[in-house]
Amino acid sequence: MTPSPTPVLIDAHHHLWDLDQRPQSWLDDPALASINRTFTPDDLRSTATTPIAGRRLHSTVVVQCIPDVPETEDLLALAEREPLIGAVVGWADLTSPAIGEVLDRLLAGPGGGYLRSLRHLVQGETDPNWLQRPDVERGLAALQDRGLSYDVLVYSHQLDQATRLAERFPDLPQVLDHAGKPSIAKGELADWERQLKLLAAHPQVVCKVSGLITEADHGTWTTADIRPVWDTLLAAFGPERLMFGSDWPVANLAGGWNRWAATVDELLTGLAEDEIHAILAGTATAFYRLSTPR
Repeated sequence: MTPSPTPVLIDAHHHLWDLDQRPQSWLDDPALASINRTFTPDDLRSTATTPIAGRRLHSTVVVQCIPDVPETEDLLALAEREPLIGAVVGWADLTSPAIGEVLDRLLAGPGGGYLRSLRHLVQGETDPNWLQRPDVERGLAALQDRGLSYDVLVYSHQLDQATRLAERFPDLPQVLDHAGKPSIAKGELADWERQLKLLAAHPQVVCKVSGLITEADHGTWTTADIRPVWDTLLAAFGPERLMFGSDWPVANLAGGWNRWAATVDELLTGLAEDEIHAILAGTATAFYRLSTPR
């Protein structure tokens, strides 16, 4: 008999920052005042206490915040000494002719073995074809050549870029961060759903169930607001291509880690154990090549 999967919980998307070590200018927005402080792995440990389907937090994937190679170096060095972190999603300039050399340096440096993926804030790019720029595609090819993956961060109206990326890079593993940021607060999901299904048709693309509560009304959202998005994601990707992420500490703007965890626990009701395992651990473990829990 095949043993059951180890019942662990992996948070596939969170952030950390030490404002004394590396400023985060994006936090100067007054709307972000409540998270404009340093957040450490110990803060996450003490915060993430609510189990999901009986599972408690086991390991995490920490994701870059700013377009800065030194920040990525900081996160890799932290991963090397911090047992909670299983992988790092970093940043490097995909448009740079030196992207290959930069990636090789990161991979060979302290904690370089934890680098699994890169991310760029495409959501902030005004070029509607940014992911199709020749210099960006050259950078993505450098990722693929080194066995790395790519985290896709776009708004819902940019999902067509993500689909074209998937079409042009069928052998590059890609994950859609925050489900493409559907407009939950406005209830405008039709275009997002249509575009999401086109993207999900590409088997090398998986999706993070993360960042949804900050796309809802921060003060009044309920599970009922999230459920239509959840149902669409399940239908489009299937549980085996979905992974749980908290987007902590940004999630604190709309209820925090534990409230999101309790919501996911409720949304998982009715799924089979192997489906729950995929969403809470299996998909992230495979995509980010995490160590298998003992």
